[in-house]
Amino acid sequence: MPVNIPTLLPEHLLPIPGIKLGIAEAGIKKRNRKDLLVIALDGGTHVAGVFTQNRFCAAPVVVSKENLAKSSIRGLVINTGNANAGTGSNGIQHAHATCTALAGLLDCAPQQILPFSTGVIMEPLPIDAVINGLPLAVADLDENNWYDAAQAIMTTDIVPKGISRQIKLQDKTITVTGIAKGSGMIRPNMATMLGFIATDASIDQSLLQKMIHDVADQSFNRITVDGDTSTNDALILMATGRAGHREICNSESPEFFQLQETVIEVAAELAQMIVRDGEGATKFITVQVESGRNVTECKQVAYAIAHSPLIKTAFFASDPNLGRILAAIGYAGLKDLDVNQIQLYLGHVLVAENGGRASGYREEQGQQVMNESEITVRVILNRGSASTCVWTCDLSYDYVKINADYRS
Repeated sequence: MPVNIPTLLPEHLLPIPGIKLGIAEAGIKKRNRKDLLVIALDGGTHVAGVFTQNRFCAAPVVVSKENLAKSSIRGLVINTGNANAGTGSNGIQHAHATCTALAGLLDCAPQQILPFSTGVIMEPLPIDAVINGLPLAVADLDENNWYDAAQAIMTTDIVPKGISRQIKLQDKTITVTGIAKGSGMIRPNMATMLGFIATDASIDQSLLQKMIHDVADQSFNRITVDGDTSTNDALILMATGRAGHREICNSESPEFFQLQETVIEVAAELAQMIVRDGEGATKFITVQVESGRNVTECKQVAYAIAHSPLIKTAFFASDPNLGRILAAIGYAGLKDLDVNQIQLYLGHVLVAENGGRASGYREEQGQQVMNESEITVRVILNRGSASTCVWTCDLSYDYVKINADYRS
């Protein structure tokens, strides 16, 4: 079961003026499940995005990047059950056909549509099912459909993921609502598997694009479940400008930082939900690396620990075999690292220092921490002032079962 994720209810997700969502059961992979989502945007909505850096990126990623670069966006379409990745020129044609079909229903140009897909790689997209489902999704458009939308984008997720926050900006109430999907094949190098965040704030388009990069770097670029970067990752940020305040046009203004802080909060919560719902996860683990020379080397150490199957399986077994963590620090790539300067904490327990076991450490202390469902691994490098953290989970029997049976 997911690790300490609060139950999401429809009333938890607040509508965003200027955005409507519609859901359909299109039968893309299985019958009787929500698998097609349309998000319709009012004219004037600014849209920014970041996408996977996997060179084998999916056809919808290619088309979305092209359309986002040259058009004002009026609609998004997301299908589950099929990734439309590794599908060659036919996949590109199917992504374009999806855009054309939805554009006809929303009375806009095909270039104003962003397509997204998630599911099995290297299988042809059942384009007829997608196109036949679009009128049903459009007929369902409603600003209160965020909860159903969170369900419609799930694949191996156990629970839907969504969150809303409100702040005051220039005496106006600003709403930020986001949904995301992801559970396995998680090691984003830009954002998350699929994430959609919207606000009614008014912000300049170029600043919105700057914001989405900063947001991704402080949230979705800090998670890993299994070290695999998906072919379909995308994070989209939409701002309708309907809240009624003056447009944010200065990246140094208090309003920009206040809005960005709120969007980061939403994104970080969504990112952590993905880890907490990691396929077969039983523990949520924060890897915190401090006192490095720069953030880059802190991330190297953090990801070396977070990606290690030996460490992740030890956490699943609640086994304080903590020498595995020292080994990961050692192979993280810091060639001039002085291991005698390192301190390793498990929770609040000092485990290692001066190149070996801390003199006061007892295994029963480590065992007590390892039995918990939320654990912090803290590495102090003592070679600078930089720090970072990464969120990950353990690796269980169920992870193997889920991925062995994924296509059945």
